[in-house]
Amino acid sequence: MTVHTTFDSPLGELLLVGEASATAPGGTALASLSMPGQKGGATVQDGWVRDDDAFTAITGQLRAYFAGTLTHFDIEYADGAGTDFQRKVWSALDSVPYGTTTTYGKLAERLGLSRAAVRALGTALGRNPVLVVRPCHRVVGADGSLTGYAGGLDRKRQLLELETA
Repeated sequence: MTVHTTFDSPLGELLLVGEASATAPGGTALASLSMPGQKGGATVQDGWVRDDDAFTAITGQLRAYFAGTLTHFDIEYADGAGTDFQRKVWSALDSVPYGTTTTYGKLAERLGLSRAAVRALGTALGRNPVLVVRPCHRVVGADGSLTGYAGGLDRKRQLLELETA
């Protein structure tokens, strides 16, 4: 069964979507975390059930993150999202430390991808279904410029400023 809730954050009201999991902290594996106006963001579907309690552990971590006291999320992701390539890219994001950034090229190199694959890597980052907790906001252009964030560049800037405050 797919469950959802909303969470009021400094980025706006986030929509969290999850699936029950016996192994996830709090019992819910996160399938999606979307923000208002997000390119490709989730919207509530028929048959989904609102269950705020199912997300207590996740929203607790989000509260701590936005308060500046959490630097690493312990959240299980629901199975099934993305292609093998996308999942490989998304997994690599977890190795980008809090408070730092990397470039698309460096991330591609870390994954053993050619320079020609940087565009595909960027596309995979743009399809990250769990913004904020899977830190695609930490990936910047080769010159350090803020580029490509499904939640918008203003929100990317907010997240990076939060992490370096």
